[in-house]
Amino acid sequence: MPVLNQSNEIYAEVAAWRRYLHEHPELLFDVFETSKFVEAKLKEFGCDSVDYGLGKTGVVGVIKGKGGDGPVIGLRADMDALPIMEAGPVEWASKTPGKMHACGHDGHTAMLLGAAKYLSQTRNFKGSVALIFQPAEEGGGGGLAMVQDGLMEKFAIEEVYGMHNSPGLPVGHFAIRKGPVMAAADHFEVTVTGKGGHASTPHLGVDPVVIAAQIIMSVQNIVARETDPLESLVVSITAIHGGEAHNVIPADVTLKGTVRTLLPEIRDMAEKRFIEIVEGTAKLLGGSARVDYHRGYPITRNHDEQTDFVTSVAQSVSGDAAVNTSPPPVMGAEDFSYMLEARPGAFVFVGNGDSANLHHPEYDFNDDLLPFGISYWVSLVEGKLAA
Repeated sequence: MPVLNQSNEIYAEVAAWRRYLHEHPELLFDVFETSKFVEAKLKEFGCDSVDYGLGKTGVVGVIKGKGGDGPVIGLRADMDALPIMEAGPVEWASKTPGKMHACGHDGHTAMLLGAAKYLSQTRNFKGSVALIFQPAEEGGGGGLAMVQDGLMEKFAIEEVYGMHNSPGLPVGHFAIRKGPVMAAADHFEVTVTGKGGHASTPHLGVDPVVIAAQIIMSVQNIVARETDPLESLVVSITAIHGGEAHNVIPADVTLKGTVRTLLPEIRDMAEKRFIEIVEGTAKLLGGSARVDYHRGYPITRNHDEQTDFVTSVAQSVSGDAAVNTSPPPVMGAEDFSYMLEARPGAFVFVGNGDSANLHHPEYDFNDDLLPFGISYWVSLVEGKLAA
């Protein structure tokens, strides 16, 4: 496989960075030490500029090619970890109880740093590459924060690219598709209000537990009977809280959950019908419901031209047989979606091999894929910005 020799030569160094980051996880925007580590490496490599503070704690390094002026493309890696207690046996396990890199952002950061070291030494391209290290992907919307801070305008970025590891996909393999690749993820909190009382006299009150149960079943009608079976929609009630005693009907019950979609029109319909069904069901049964519905990360949508290009890049690294161009979309969400709304680009998956799944306490990034990720980034830059 034509993996860059240099990526194999710096494997041990990049793996050491990755394992250091794994030992020192940080959450959301509070990636202060991680950002300092990244900033120091980029300056050590000789990047033409290194900026800290976009999206609160984001870092952007710029490398100019020696082929002269040209376009600017952005490459993005996320830096934050998750609030999970690590259970794996690895020597480089988290040193901070209750925090761990359970999604591989340590590996994403290390791979982009490895590419940065190579590109800053060779500069075999025309134009510039902006290396984007983003905080708060895990629910904080760091991608949006960086875009709102003027990321694309400040660095004149014309196209932007992202990558994520994928457990179950063999190491060295890639999965790429045009159009929707990951879902929009919205979330809600519903407060159902009835009239509390003694459990022995339910007829004298209005039981919000019964109303909540009916709501839980009724909202699934949006998926089962109001959405084309060939479209994707997930409505999940993930929490229900109400009452304290076995003989007391509570006055209120709270429901929480998410709605995930792959098409804007399905997203709009699901939000409208969810609110109508919740409020209508509560009223029908003699109570009331307040719905706090919040739109989260938008649909991650790959652009056609850029997807064709990165497909060819992945094939050059791993061979045609190792690149799946028609994987099913993933109903998880990704805030790289905000960057793809701001600029054309593509988001790809690279195999993590036979590992625990993402967000699992025994997950660990597979260092064997480091050379593939580095080679992909370098080949992308040198191909898109050919001197």
